[in-house]
Amino acid sequence: MIQTPAHLRAEAEGLSAPFPDLLAAAEHLASTVLLGDHGRRAAGMGDAFWQFRPAQPGDPLRRIDWRRSARGDEQFVREREWQIAQSVILWIDQAASMGFTSGDHDTKLARARVLGLAAAILLIRGGERVGLTGFILPPRAGEAQIERLASALLTDTGDDFGEPEARGMLPHSRALFISDFMGDPAPVEAALAKAADRGVGGALLMVLDPEEEAFPYDGRTIFESMAGRVSHETLKAGDLRGRYLERLADRKDLLQGWARAAGWQFDVHHTNDSAHAALLWLFGAMERV
Repeated sequence: MIQTPAHLRAEAEGLSAPFPDLLAAAEHLASTVLLGDHGRRAAGMGDAFWQFRPAQPGDPLRRIDWRRSARGDEQFVREREWQIAQSVILWIDQAASMGFTSGDHDTKLARARVLGLAAAILLIRGGERVGLTGFILPPRAGEAQIERLASALLTDTGDDFGEPEARGMLPHSRALFISDFMGDPAPVEAALAKAADRGVGGALLMVLDPEEEAFPYDGRTIFESMAGRVSHETLKAGDLRGRYLERLADRKDLLQGWARAAGWQFDVHHTNDSAHAALLWLFGAMERV
């Protein structure tokens, strides 16, 4: 089934409660997970000036500081401290590998999109400003941002594996990365190092299909990447199971270690498991950073 922004948002809203009403759904889960005041936990920060930053596409003209911008050719926005504290940046892996599913459950991509958008809905309704990494969609508050996020999250990259985008992470904000993390791990390490340098806390959620966890293959098998760029045929797939599971465990340990070193949270979610449970973990993780 082809996903549309409206369909994606409906799924994300539906995650927030056992009944279909979209608005009531997110509000119900918000009360369930006890939103709290994590976006305003530094009392007294108010509207104090924080920094100037280069203007990004989508910034309203009223945010431009024309006096600062007059010093050169670039336009600048005046950031206030409370805006930084309440900013959450999302990276949802939309590479080809995320399109895999082994059964009737969601693809990894569909689950990642719904979880990311559902988390954004709850964060925004808790008073946060949510956006995407990079400069495509800067953090904003309000219901209209939910529609923008739904549209932006429906753009596939076409690559075999995704690499986290570390640009656009505001100092002392928070971030959420959702991926299968099956590609080159070096960009993940680099993104977490950059986040730690900027005082950005966050969470990594590794989304896997149950077959990727169990490796139930045997006999003659052709393994092919979702984008079709990599292919491997073997007559004894069962002989690969032990090595594959060892490498998968090593990858999880690596991600866990990097997350811990950066002050981030890490967890693994399987697409045949409850999406509600994953969303509750995500919200708890954002509370702890």
